Amino acid sequence: MLGHSTATSPATLFVGLGRMGRPMARRYAVTHRTVLFDLDTAAVSRLAEELGATALPDLDSVPEDVGVVVLMLPDSRAVESVLLGPDGTDGLLSRLSPGTLVIDMGSSEPGSTRRLHAVAKERGLGYVDAPVSGGVAKAETGELAVMVGGEHADVEAALPHLQPMGTDLVPVGPPGAGHAAKALNNLLSATNLAAAAEVLCVAQQAGIEPEVMVHVLNSSTGRSQATEVKYPKHVLPGTFASGFEMDLMLKDLAIAARLAADAEQSTPITGKAVETLSEAREHLGAAGLDHTEIVRYYEAVNHAHIRTSEERPHP
Repeated sequence: MLGHSTATSPATLFVGLGRMGRPMARRYAVTHRTVLFDLDTAAVSRLAEELGATALPDLDSVPEDVGVVVLMLPDSRAVESVLLGPDGTDGLLSRLSPGTLVIDMGSSEPGSTRRLHAVAKERGLGYVDAPVSGGVAKAETGELAVMVGGEHADVEAALPHLQPMGTDLVPVGPPGAGHAAKALNNLLSATNLAAAAEVLCVAQQAGIEPEVMVHVLNSSTGRSQATEVKYPKHVLPGTFASGFEMDLMLKDLAIAARLAADAEQSTPITGKAVETLSEAREHLGAAGLDHTEIVRYYEAVNHAHIRTSEERPHP
């Protein structure tokens, strides 16, 4: 059993125990008394036993001592379903005591986040959007980057609850700004990933092996997180196990594209990246793809062999 704060302190309801939620809840429960909920009741029971936490069978009756709610859900539709309910009036927000703080740590639509913040505020609840970056590996070590949006008082109240899960907590602006920052970060991340694949294909035609070109990039100004981490760990060895699905990346890119369109900003480079990843997803076909598998698309259309695990044709 992991240790946590005393039973007299307010409890936290942690909703969403998927690939990211599980390791985040493990870090969080070390310092906070935690109640767990997920649609996968077996997963809830196992994790609750491991952490010495309380398993909640459903969200119809929230314990009275819950003072914070942490959501780690895949998208705005799931968040709205939990918080508002099917008809918009009988969700979790209607069952929380005034003064409760809601922290949405998934990747949601900024517009939806602003609307939920307004509903929460009307009911005397705090609301913060705090999406994360760093993947499963950083979730397991508690070293996530967290982009925090919300009113100042709510953000200050949320920071102690974010510290067990992240080492770089960045207040970025008003409600919805955290989710905007996350989508824009992922837009640039995907652009770097795709651009590096193109560079490696061309480099190979020039007689430069992919692992050599990655070394050149990482020793020079062309380096990025994609070349420093994703290519050496997940692409060149062909494992494609970054822990972030391509469909989730595409969802974030769509959010970023809408932000650019709504702001009437010209973004031709990143716009082409969104288009290319969509084409790659259609070409590859299967669901559940890791986002780094975009490289397989480039290998196919360019007849290239970026993965060092792939047999290379003789010149």
